[in-house]
Amino acid sequence: MIKVVDYGVGNIQAFLNLLKRSDIIAERAKNKEDLNNATKIILPGVGHFDHAMEKLNTSGMREELDKKVLVEKIPTLGVCVGMQMMATSSEEGKLKGLDWIQGNVKSFKHLKELPLPHMGWNTIKPNYNSPLFCNGFQDSAQFYFLHSFYFDSDSKENVSATAFYGIEFEAAISKGHIHGIQCHPEKSHRWGAKLLKNFSLIEKC
Repeated sequence: MIKVVDYGVGNIQAFLNLLKRSDIIAERAKNKEDLNNATKIILPGVGHFDHAMEKLNTSGMREELDKKVLVEKIPTLGVCVGMQMMATSSEEGKLKGLDWIQGNVKSFKHLKELPLPHMGWNTIKPNYNSPLFCNGFQDSAQFYFLHSFYFDSDSKENVSATAFYGIEFEAAISKGHIHGIQCHPEKSHRWGAKLLKNFSLIEKC
């Protein structure tokens, strides 16, 4: 059972609707008990890094999520700020990240010639060995982005897709069973549906 973590940040219903249309069974998780039977976890997120971390830290689910991800090794997908929260730290705030994938979240603000946020459709370059992109993807795949910060992994072996906005940045990351994507699959039509389908079948890729 896929559990979509509802800690008060992110459009949970959009994920549930898209998963349902793809015939993928999923439920909302609003407390640690809801995570008990999770076989996969989606961690959405929007807005400011510190706000999202505060909401998760006070949700009563943080300790259980660490257990599910780090001890039980449940396949997990972080989305947008949910991906950034997986980092060690962020230039956007002062709080510590989850540190599930080591790295720092950095700002695009040094690219002064480009408007922020980076918003709209952008082509990604996937690593087809990643379980997120192992089936049904090609170089012309496009996703919807809305962000001013990007994940900078300590190990580039964790990068599973890149995109370009002034610089080439990490659009997706994978470290074992832990995955993140900066764009919004729930707003990315068939490409987003395909990515979530691949995630749901991750053991088969």
